[in-house]
Amino acid sequence: MSGKGAPELSVRNVSDLRVAVIAAQWHDKVMDGLVNGALRALHDLGIDEPTLIRVPGSFELPVAAKVLADRGYHAVVALGVVIRGGTPHFDYVCQGVTQGLTQVSVQTGVPVGFGVLTCDTEEQALDRAGLEGSSEDKGHEAVTAAVATAATLRSVSEPWH
Repeated sequence: MSGKGAPELSVRNVSDLRVAVIAAQWHDKVMDGLVNGALRALHDLGIDEPTLIRVPGSFELPVAAKVLADRGYHAVVALGVVIRGGTPHFDYVCQGVTQGLTQVSVQTGVPVGFGVLTCDTEEQALDRAGLEGSSEDKGHEAVTAAVATAATLRSVSEPWH
C-alpha cells in the first residue's frame, strides 16, 4: 500500500474494548517503532490497559492471535516485519502469516489488525515503522483499523431467526 488514499477513521466510545497486541521480536528498531505506534494509538482511543505479548517471529503471530481471539479479546493486532532475502523464505513466511491471520479473523469473528511489514529492504521497513522521519506509522494504522472494525461489529445487532 502506498499510504495514499487511506480512510480517515473516526473511532469513538471504545475504551471498554479488550485489545491485545502481538509483536514479533526480529528487527528491534523497526519493531520498537511499530509497538510504540500501536500503544500510542490505543492510548489515543482511551484503551489504556491493552495486553502486549511478544513472540519470536512473524510466523508465530497467527497462533498467538488465535489463542487471544479465543480468550475473549475484541480485537487483536499483529505486528511484525519480514525483509526479503536471497531465498524463497520471504515468500513462504509472508504468505503463511497473511493467510494465518486472515483465517484467525474469519474463523473467530475477531478483527485482526495487520501490522506486518513485508519489505524488500530494511530502509523500506524503517520508513513504515512510525519512527522519527518515517513516512508511515503502520503500528498506529493497524490498531486503528482493528478497533474501528471491532466497534462496527459491536454495533451490528443480532439477525432475526
